[in-house]
Amino acid sequence: MVSHGRTYFFPEHIVNRKGAVRAADIPEDVKQWLNEGVLTSVNLMEWLAVDHRVLVQHVLPQLELGHLVESILQQINQLKEQKVMKVTPLIGKLLYETLREVEDVQQRAMRMESIMEYGSDSVRCWGCYMVSSNIDLTLQQKLEQIKRFAADPHFGVREIAWMAVRDDIARNLTSAIEILSAWTKEEDANVRRFAVEATRPCGVWTSHIQSLKLQPELALPLLEQVKSDPSKYVQDSVGNWLNDASKSRPEWVREVCEQWIQASDSKETAKIVKRATRTLLKK
Repeated sequence: MVSHGRTYFFPEHIVNRKGAVRAADIPEDVKQWLNEGVLTSVNLMEWLAVDHRVLVQHVLPQLELGHLVESILQQINQLKEQKVMKVTPLIGKLLYETLREVEDVQQRAMRMESIMEYGSDSVRCWGCYMVSSNIDLTLQQKLEQIKRFAADPHFGVREIAWMAVRDDIARNLTSAIEILSAWTKEEDANVRRFAVEATRPCGVWTSHIQSLKLQPELALPLLEQVKSDPSKYVQDSVGNWLNDASKSRPEWVREVCEQWIQASDSKETAKIVKRATRTLLKK
């Protein structure tokens, strides 16, 4: 793994590990390397197990930001819940608010970029929230800046990418759907999947978008573009989107699925419809 200009070599059994099912089963050396930011997590359990307080202490001094460690740790300690999904947004926000005060524009950009391109997936997650914390950006600008994370090779960064801008999307839903509808035509399946996942009515580990629960048809221009997407990653997201909507607008989802099946006899559409109607079939 390459991290901030340094190359780290790990034994084959570490590189090719599948990841522990339980946090208690994560090997101590793996946990240490994750917390030092020199190893990438390979599954959700490892990603959740990262101690961002330790990560801050290891990473920021390497980026010549060691002077921020103490104040960031103090802010983390004030959180009621010191879980990854609470700590990560806070660190990203604090880093952005501090770095925006750097008067030298070039230096500021270099410092921000050093975080956004860092080898550790957990550190790049901070970068996602640095983007979302910039209140001077328009929705279009935020989405363009978050796009690199939407296309990130790591699953955790891709999830945090859409979570980081979800509130902005919900506040500017019409514009967001227009912008993201264009993303569904991107060659990168990760970017296409972001466009769908970011607008799910319910979503996971995030607030619901009430207007889409009540009027899911608002997103139909986006969904129509991916009703036969060749990527399973995208198919699952589209199916989950419609399954979300089926809990508040079941008849609408039935109608959409029937229309899609009639319009397309592809196996991709069939898989999406099957996933979309799984809750409806239980009723």
